[in-house]
Amino acid sequence: MASKCPICGKATVAEYKPFCSARCADVDLGRWLGGNYRIASEDSDEQEEALQELEKLIDSEFPPDGTTRH
Repeated sequence: MASKCPICGKATVAEYKPFCSARCADVDLGRWLGGNYRIASEDSDEQEEALQELEKLIDSEFPPDGTTRH
């Protein structure tokens, strides 16, 4: 039984396995880079809050207008 490409369902090609083509491999990479393959966790709210606090700290030290705090 031939394996199928997880993107389009066509038969896989050894050169691009587990995909059928470079195009499908690139589509998959784009999904990874875009954050489409995420695993939800119970502490994601806590992580989001920590990230927001970190962003505030960075903005206070390095304002978007290019000035620096001394």
